[in-house]
Amino acid sequence: MLPTFTLHYARLPARFHERFDPVPVASPALVAFNRPLAEELGFDLDAYDEALATEVFSGNRVPDGAEPLAMAYAGHQFGNFVPRLGDGRAVLLGEVTDRRGRLRDIQLKGGGRTPFSRGGDGRAPLGPVLREYLVSEAMHAMGIPTTRALAAVTTGERVIRRIPEPGAILTRVAASHIRVGTFQYFAGRGDIEGLRELADHVIARHYPELADSEHLNRLEGERYLALIEAIQARQATLIARWMGVGFIHGVMNTDNMSIAGETIDFGPCAFMEAYHPRTVFSSIDEGGRYAYGNQPGIGQWNLARLAETLLPLIDEDQERAVAKATEVLETYPARFETEKLAVMRAKLGLAREEEDDGELIESLLEAMQAGRADFTLTFRQLSDVAASAESEPALFDLFERTEAIQAWLGRWRERLAREAAAPDEIVRRMCAANPKYIPRNHRVQEALTAADDGDFGPFETLREVLSRPFDEQPGREEYALPAAPSEQVFRTFCGT
Repeated sequence: MLPTFTLHYARLPARFHERFDPVPVASPALVAFNRPLAEELGFDLDAYDEALATEVFSGNRVPDGAEPLAMAYAGHQFGNFVPRLGDGRAVLLGEVTDRRGRLRDIQLKGGGRTPFSRGGDGRAPLGPVLREYLVSEAMHAMGIPTTRALAAVTTGERVIRRIPEPGAILTRVAASHIRVGTFQYFAGRGDIEGLRELADHVIARHYPELADSEHLNRLEGERYLALIEAIQARQATLIARWMGVGFIHGVMNTDNMSIAGETIDFGPCAFMEAYHPRTVFSSIDEGGRYAYGNQPGIGQWNLARLAETLLPLIDEDQERAVAKATEVLETYPARFETEKLAVMRAKLGLAREEEDDGELIESLLEAMQAGRADFTLTFRQLSDVAASAESEPALFDLFERTEAIQAWLGRWRERLAREAAAPDEIVRRMCAANPKYIPRNHRVQEALTAADDGDFGPFETLREVLSRPFDEQPGREEYALPAAPSEQVFRTFCGT
C-alpha cells in the first residue's frame, strides 16, 4: 500500500537531527484520509488497508524503509532568537518520490516527546490537527503553495492545553521541512561546514538549476547568493498569494518559514472577513507583529535573517558579503509589489498592465476598509458586477458606507473597457481568481467543536466545500457568508 521511502535528510550528518521513533498511542482511529493526495504520492490504493494505515499514521507502526527523526533548527520567535528549537512533536518518516518525480517529505505531527520537546508533551490536540487539515487543503485548492494533509488520526488519549482535549496526529506532506531556522541553527553554533552541507542539500533538492549552472559552480560564493535570491523569489510570490485571499499566517517566525516557498505551520492562522490591514487573530500576537498588512515586511525581515547565516559562504570578507547580500535583499520590495499587482490584477479581471493599476487597487482596498466590507465576497461580487450592472445592489449591501465604492466602480469600468477581452471572458477570469468559499473562522470552529464531541460530520462537509473554492455549490451558500455577530471568532490559538 505504501510507497517506497528514501532517506535523503536522514543521511545528512548526525548533528542535523535526532533519531526518534514515534511514541505509540493507546487507541488510534483514522478520522480523515486524503485519497487524491495518496494517489499523487504513489500509494497503491487498490491494496489500501485501513487498519495498516491507522497504525502507520498514528506512529504505532514504523513503515518499512523509514528511519524516523526529529529535525534540528533554531529560530526567531516574535523577534527573539532561540538557538535550539527543533521538532518538539513532529517526526519525519522520510521522503517518497511522487508520480511526477518530486521528492515529498512525510511527517507525523503529534508523534510524542522528542529530544527537542523542551518540556512539552510532544502531542497535538484534535482541534489544531483538523484546523491544519482544513486550511492547508483549502490553500492547495486555491492554488497557493502549501504543505498538505494526508491523514488525521485520533489517539484515544487526552492532552492538556487550556483544558483537556482529545489527542490527534496529523500526517503532513511537504516539499521540504527545512526552514530559515534550520540555517540559523548551524550559524548560531558557528558550524560553517554544517551550513555549507545544508545549503548544498537545499540547492540539490529544491533549486537544482543553481547546481547545474557552470557560472555559479565556478564562483561558489555566487551560488549561495543566488540561493538567497531564489528563496526570496518564492517567498515574495507566496506572500502575495496569501494577501490575495485575505490569509493571515499568525506566527511568521523564522522557524515557520519554509525554504521551499510553501505555507507551513498552520497554528493561529485565519482568514480576514471585514477588510483592515491591521487585522490580527493570533492569541499570542499581542503587538500585531504578524498582522495582515505586515506580512510582506516580515517576509523580508526573515529573508535578512537567512542571508545573515550565509555570509561566511558568500565571501570571506564580511563587508563584501554583507554588501552583496544587501543588494539582493533590496530587490525584494519591488519583486513583491510585482507579484502583488499580478495577483490583484487577476482578481479585478485585468490582463494587461497599466501604470495606474496599483492606485486603482489601493483605492478599492480603502473603500473596503471604510465600508467594513467582507474581503472575499467583495471580490467575488465584483465578478457578478462585471457580468451585469444589475448586481450592483448586492455589492453595495456588503458595505456599511457606499460612497467610496460607488465612485470607484466608475473608474474600474473605464479600466475594464481597455481590456482586449469580451465581458464573459473577463468574468470567467475573475471567478477563477476569486474564491467564493474560504475556511471562515466560525465555520472552522464549528467543525472543530463538533469533532471534539465525536461528530465529524461538520468537518467532512466543510472539507468537501473547501475542496472546490471557486465553484458555485447550490445549497451550500451559507458557507460563503461571513460570521453573524454572535458567531465571530476573534482569537485563534496554537496547538502547543
